[in-house]
Amino acid sequence: MKKYFPRLVCMVACLLFHQLIIAQEHHPTTIEGNVLDARKVPLVGVTVAVKGRNIGTQTDVNGHYRLLITNPDKAVLVFTFVGFVSREEPYKGNKIISIVLEEDRKKLEEIVVVGYGQQKKKDVTGSISSVGTKAIQDVPVTNPQQALQGRAPGVEVINNSAKPGDEPQVRIRGTRSLNAGNDPLYVVDGIPYAGSLSDIGTGVIQSMDILKDASATAIYGSRGANGVVLITTQKGKVGKPVVSYTGSYGYVQQLGETDMMNASRFVDMRREAARVAKKYNDNNPDSSDKVIFNATELANIKKGTDVDWQKLMISPGYQTNHSLSVAGGTEKTRYNIGLGYFKDQGVLKLQSYERYNVSLGIEQQIGNRVRVGATVLGAYSLRNGETYNGIDNALKMLPIAAPYDDKGKLIILPTGDSQQPNPLLDYVNNNRLELMKRFRVFTSLFAEAEIIDGLKYRLNVGPDIQNYNYGLFQGKNNTNLLIGGGDATAMKGNASTVAYTIENLLTYNKVVKKHSIGATALYSVQRQTADVSTTNVRGIPVETQQYYNLGQALNVTGVTSSLSTWTILSYMGRLNYGYDDRYLLTLTLRADGSSRFAPGQKWGYFPSVAAAWNIINEAPLKNQKVLDNLKLRASYGRIGNTGINPYATQGLLTRIPYSYGNKGALGFVPGELRNPNLTWETTTSADIGLDFGFLNGRVTGVIEWYTQKTTDLLMPHLLPYSNGFNSVLENLGVTRNKGWEVSVGATVIDNPEGFSWKMDVNFFTNRSRILSIGNGRTADVGNGWFVGQPTYVYYDYKKTGIWQVGEKNIANKYGVSPGEIKLEDVNKDSVIDAKDRQILGSPEPKWSAGTTQRFSYKGFELSVVAFARMGSMIKSDFYQNYNTLFGRYNNLNIDYNTPANPTNDFPRPNANQERPSNYQSLSYFDGSFFKIRSITLSYTLPTAMVQRMQMQDLRFNVGVKQPLILAPYRQTWKGIDPEDVNVIGVDAPATWMLQFGINARF
Repeated sequence: MKKYFPRLVCMVACLLFHQLIIAQEHHPTTIEGNVLDARKVPLVGVTVAVKGRNIGTQTDVNGHYRLLITNPDKAVLVFTFVGFVSREEPYKGNKIISIVLEEDRKKLEEIVVVGYGQQKKKDVTGSISSVGTKAIQDVPVTNPQQALQGRAPGVEVINNSAKPGDEPQVRIRGTRSLNAGNDPLYVVDGIPYAGSLSDIGTGVIQSMDILKDASATAIYGSRGANGVVLITTQKGKVGKPVVSYTGSYGYVQQLGETDMMNASRFVDMRREAARVAKKYNDNNPDSSDKVIFNATELANIKKGTDVDWQKLMISPGYQTNHSLSVAGGTEKTRYNIGLGYFKDQGVLKLQSYERYNVSLGIEQQIGNRVRVGATVLGAYSLRNGETYNGIDNALKMLPIAAPYDDKGKLIILPTGDSQQPNPLLDYVNNNRLELMKRFRVFTSLFAEAEIIDGLKYRLNVGPDIQNYNYGLFQGKNNTNLLIGGGDATAMKGNASTVAYTIENLLTYNKVVKKHSIGATALYSVQRQTADVSTTNVRGIPVETQQYYNLGQALNVTGVTSSLSTWTILSYMGRLNYGYDDRYLLTLTLRADGSSRFAPGQKWGYFPSVAAAWNIINEAPLKNQKVLDNLKLRASYGRIGNTGINPYATQGLLTRIPYSYGNKGALGFVPGELRNPNLTWETTTSADIGLDFGFLNGRVTGVIEWYTQKTTDLLMPHLLPYSNGFNSVLENLGVTRNKGWEVSVGATVIDNPEGFSWKMDVNFFTNRSRILSIGNGRTADVGNGWFVGQPTYVYYDYKKTGIWQVGEKNIANKYGVSPGEIKLEDVNKDSVIDAKDRQILGSPEPKWSAGTTQRFSYKGFELSVVAFARMGSMIKSDFYQNYNTLFGRYNNLNIDYNTPANPTNDFPRPNANQERPSNYQSLSYFDGSFFKIRSITLSYTLPTAMVQRMQMQDLRFNVGVKQPLILAPYRQTWKGIDPEDVNVIGVDAPATWMLQFGINARF
């Protein structure tokens, strides 16, 4: 035993020593450090991964990272960031590894999303503007389009109203078509997206790229006629799972109250109206008041009743937004899962919008040459009060009317006037219910295989399923039915839309010495089918049934249903060629076949060519240190627009009743004339742009000029009624758009240790003109189209003042009296007739601009987003519908004319006129405005404090939405908000919001 004991001890010692070595090798080690750029500015979001392992993280807002690594002796850290050269750093025993990343060609290698792929920014030949994640999150928005407002030159985003759930109007480089659509094409993760973008929560969007010229948009053919917005959603990144939460709550308040008359002003106005109608005797006011006021109104006047009905109808609303996501992955697998919730409760109780979102994104590398992935975006939304306009009755209601009786119950007709029901009745349960439920699943699937080096095949499949369920119930005490009369009504509507896109892409990229070649070939099919049905009934026996039991109604007042399908088959080819990083050429040809057109007219062909010259890479500029980028580019091409509904070329039939053998029968007659010769609207455009950058990237910008000419406009051709039809759809007319765009981004002050100031500014103009409306006509007055004028104008009589007492004789020649509106007699014939109507202006601005200013100091950041539209005209329904000066309804609190107050602003009240003569001439105003969209102050907690809480990032913010509007319409004419599409309507009050938010990352 003694002989073997030393050997045993030796073996045990060796084993213990071996285990000690293994334990040391696998002992976890924390490595941390900072990642900076060449100017020592911290880089946020840099991916730090361990090569060959499923370990990684990202730098925080201070450029700091921390990694826990097992077996660090063999670890190699890989640092990657868009726009910078990737760097590898092996572990050498130092637990602190801080590095400086070099800019990759001064960010000219940055990837830009283009149609059907990506390109390096330096290789782009078309006109593209980009809006990144930070810009999207700078402002509180309901839908993605609003994030573009004031952010990109040539892109105009105008809100239709402040109603929760409404979407804005988006125009890229103006309005081209007079009768067909002008909305841009939205493409989400490579798949065309139709319908409401409100279904997409902004929290899942990584970036939005706007394609504007023919070279950039022709690749989408007819779908890209009005520009293209490419939306890229958030993707997973290499590294350990990162949990992110963003939440906010906003207090919403009415931006300003419409200035209506109080009781005293209204009583004076009604007396004045009666005085003009000779119904009021100033010598006997008491008996005169009994004539012009009913008993209820007189009693309320004696009580001193003075009710602000707007305050009764409007209450503070709120807006809340929450998103939670988990993202991570390995070099082979990347994933992103997200949940979202959004609610916008309007200041009118019956208006709200609520949305639930779910998103799933995954990409998987299979071997070295195959990659597959999927993005699924699901949304379920509830919208209340889509068509509700309760503020209308509140504005008209008399301030001398009491809402409640002595027992606190609502008075149905506060003044006894059957046309003025109590607007608060709509808030009573079961009097009005309107709900739209929407469900949508949008999916983008792809599989990509690298056949040989440089040659790839990609299959994109995009199923899209939408369904909505709409219900509207109005009880017999609803204000609409009290005015119109009748029993309770209900409406139920359903629609199901199923669409799919299948794309086959073949791409080839090769670099041979100084030559680079890229080729793309596409074969795709898009198809959409919509099934819609609607039922209307009257006489709901039990109002608590609302719209859920239509079969019990006394009368079915309408049943409609429809099925429509359209298909587009497409072929596309694109060739990119570059020589020595100096000369670039892009050639594109797309052919689209649309089922909307008749045989022989289905196919449209859309070519484009673009060239660019990277001047910065020429020999004389290579050694200079001022300019970073200087590129001149130009493009020319043609794009199309289907612009008509499915089956429009086939001639639709209409059912009519008739008598046959003394019996009623049903027959069908043509409802629309058939035109089998209809073809595509076509837009030919040219673009010249200059991209520049200097001072080591501190100033970058773009200057562009473009012109667009649209021919074969799809327009109705008016016919004599003797033909049995008043119009037929034809290809008529020509329009043109020209414009300039300038955008500049600058780092004004750059001090990482103190105060910094960065800014983005854009400015653009667009001039639209109608060149022809066909058949030799110079004007189509009915539609407001005039050759030589913008595509939309206001054509009306021009108000020049108010006829004064001293002008009685001249006023009488025109058949009016002092106190009435004075109009311009254009042809000086002493008669005001249709010949005196003229073009007053256009809602098209002379110029627009936007800016984002960011100021930072240590952990604080202040951002200000603003935009302006100058030189436009607006039409305000307020001054048309709430300015009757009749005395029956309340009135805008205006400076009206009387003999003692000879103003030229507004006419004299008159009880003999339901509205002033030519009242519409009072509605036109200068629409110029400057808006601060939002001001946001945020604070990011120090890294050390955040790490003690086991977090990566924690930021708090407070912001105010729409805090300032400078506009003649607001400051001079007491309007609220001049921003609207063509006409300032009355459906929901404009609002401002105070918002508090938090961003956390774990």
